[in-house]
Formats: sequence, structure tokens, C-alpha cells
Amino acid sequence: MTRIPAIDPAAAPAEAKALLDAVQARLGMTPNFLRVLAHSPAALGAFLGLHGIAGQGSLDAQTRERIALALAEQNGCQYCVSAHTALGRGTGLSGEEMEANRRGTSQDDRAAAAVAFARALVTHTGEVTSAEIESVRRAGYGDAEIVEIIVHVGMNLLTNILGKASRIEIDFPKVPLLRPA
Repeated sequence: MTRIPAIDPAAAPAEAKALLDAVQARLGMTPNFLRVLAHSPAALGAFLGLHGIAGQGSLDAQTRERIALALAEQNGCQYCVSAHTALGRGTGLSGEEMEANRRGTSQDDRAAAAVAFARALVTHTGEVTSAEIESVRRAGYGDAEIVEIIVHVGMNLLTNILGKASRIEIDFPKVPLLRPA
């Protein structure tokens, strides 16, 4: 049962309504996750701002979705697994690739290093080893991309925690967790 309801965009505070309307225009839908964030226009604006900036970085959309899927599964957030399965499909990721991502790897060696590094950041709450940093570097990621992976981990932790704490109603095709929570 949902603990924090999604706000009806029509009834949202003016600042949040403008942001939600922009999301609706861009995506053709307003995900419940953002409608929950809209309880705080400041939180919604901060998330959308960081998401927009992070999307302009050097990590491609498929790598960003691979990371999101890996962390959603690792953190047991069914809302996020469901949302990022739909978004991952939109970037061209196959079902087999997304399952590999959810298991913490990838069919692509370079992407597998990014996914493993992202999961290590969560597992060790940022205290990754020099070997883990060197592993992602050997896969071809530079310092800018490593920083971007860290930023995407932070964003995904936020969404995973919000999804689980609020028990957001899933508004994407439901995808069960590989390991039920």
C-alpha cells in the first residue's frame, strides 16, 4: 500500500505543476515517482535539474540504464526495476542484457565494468578499493566518466530509497524482482 500518494498534477503547487507539465510534454506521461517528489517542489526541481545535467554527460543512455537496473535490483526497488526496464527497452537494450544488468554484469565487457563499479559503490557506501577504480579505468573509463558513474549511483540511490519508503504505485509494466524482497 502506498505510503506517500502521488500528487495529481492538476492539483500540484504551481511550481511543481509547471515542472510536471514539462515532464508530461516531454515523456507523454508523468511517472508516479515524480508525482511523489512533487510534494516538495524544491525536491522535484533539484532532482529534475540533476537528472538533466547528468544526462548531458559522456555516459551513453544504455550505460545509464544498465546502472539503474543493476542498482534497482541490488536495492530491491520493484518500482525502479519496472521503470528502468521500460526505459532500458527504449534505449535498445535487450531483455537478456537487462537481466544481466540486474544480476550485476553486462554482455558488453566495458559496460560490465561500469555496472560492477556502480554496485561496488553501493555495497561499500563509496569506500571502493583502488583495484575497483583501476578496473573501471582499464575498461576505458576516464575520470570524468567515473565521476558520472558516481553521480548516477547517487541519483539511483535516491530513487530506490524514495520508491521503497513511499511504496510508489508502479505505473510501468510490472517487472518482478529477481530476488523478492
